[in-house]
Amino acid sequence: MEGKTYEEFTARYYGLCAIGGILSAGTTHVAMTPLDVLKVNMQVHPIKYYSISSCFTTLMKEQGPSALWRGWTGKFFGYGAQGGCRFGLYEYFKQVYSNMLVDQNRNLVYFLSSASAEVFANVALCPFEAIKVRVQAQPCFAKGLLDGFPKLYASEGIQGFYRGLVPLLGRNIPFSMVMFSAFEHSVDFLYRNVVKRKKEECSKAQQLGVTCLAGYAAGSVGSFISNPADNVVASLYNRKADSLVLTVRKIGLANLFTRSLPIRMLLVGPSITLQWFFYDTIKILVGLPTSGEVVTDLTGDEAG
Repeated sequence: MEGKTYEEFTARYYGLCAIGGILSAGTTHVAMTPLDVLKVNMQVHPIKYYSISSCFTTLMKEQGPSALWRGWTGKFFGYGAQGGCRFGLYEYFKQVYSNMLVDQNRNLVYFLSSASAEVFANVALCPFEAIKVRVQAQPCFAKGLLDGFPKLYASEGIQGFYRGLVPLLGRNIPFSMVMFSAFEHSVDFLYRNVVKRKKEECSKAQQLGVTCLAGYAAGSVGSFISNPADNVVASLYNRKADSLVLTVRKIGLANLFTRSLPIRMLLVGPSITLQWFFYDTIKILVGLPTSGEVVTDLTGDEAG
């Protein structure tokens, strides 16, 4: 641990984690903007855009290549804010709950920490998401954040920015709980059963390789869990129905789970993988260990 520039579990450490979350989440979500545009349009206009290929070709024909990058500013600033809260506060709450729940199952700590962090993350994200979804699905609404914010406020007031907060929480809290827990368990599994060495004995490249594999597994599982609420969010923001109950009825229970699921998995899996990769790269650059707990010694003691 010699040469470390930041001590773990200090204010500077949590600040670094938040900055890492902002940079990793903001940049990766911008890179995934074209897939996100296809996903949102398939959710909001399922009859017109009935497949990934039809959505892509129709958008290109009617609106041109620039349509695939609509809403990128909302993704950068919105998901950057979410990522800062999600990663920074997860690290903070995990330490808090670890001290409070010493003898409890680690899953409980992971679930509580991620859920607590995600509440703050979604309050930060919600106004940006409200603009982003409209910009992507309604070409005439606005060009981006600068003209989208005043237009939405003039037409719907503050309520318009937080219309989708409840389904957003319903989407992202379960996703975050599953994602962080799956990541922690995947890291532990990979070091115990694949790498078969302690984390500190591995090279930085090997540690980042474990991070990427665990991140992809976590993102893929989380995308399936959160897909129903993601469909509801897109429909509510585009006024396809005026309430949560009516939205669910209009979409249909089966469609909640299946509509846009393949493209969502294509979008979320790589996105979460890149987020964890950039996040842990930043931690390595300042001398901190990569993310994820390894309980090899504990497991070995119990097995013996």
